[in-house]
Amino acid sequence: MNNKHLLIFVGFAAVILIILAGSNNFKISNVNTTSEPNNSLKINKIEVIHFHGTQQCYSCITVGKYAEDTINTYFAEEVKSGKISFAHINVDSPENLEIVKKYGVTSASLWIGVYNENGFHKEQNLNVWYKIDNKEDYMNYLKDLLEKKLQGA
Repeated sequence: MNNKHLLIFVGFAAVILIILAGSNNFKISNVNTTSEPNNSLKINKIEVIHFHGTQQCYSCITVGKYAEDTINTYFAEEVKSGKISFAHINVDSPENLEIVKKYGVTSASLWIGVYNENGFHKEQNLNVWYKIDNKEDYMNYLKDLLEKKLQGA
């Protein structure tokens, strides 16, 4: 393969990745598990955490607000029972260093931590960033995702 063909191939691959990144169905996960969760596992607790810096842009604020609204609207009983928790965590505050390290946070983000019989599993959800222009779509998406996680999926 000569250099011209290699450049065309690399350019084509970059375009495909850009298209996928803009898709609402594209999801990047950062999972650290002892084993993958499955439908037969008992879920002990789910943490939904909006990590942010001291200075927040509109998008960062919206991701956190919509996540909190989703939890308060659809999961009040689970919050009351301790099955689901939600928090806004400032990554710039020294007192939050332990949880920032636990999740491996590097920037403003929404993470879901699942505790089940096999341990702790964490996942950053990037799809919510593509949904901040439609609160109903955002909330339905996150609600469906959390309902699946509560069932062990």
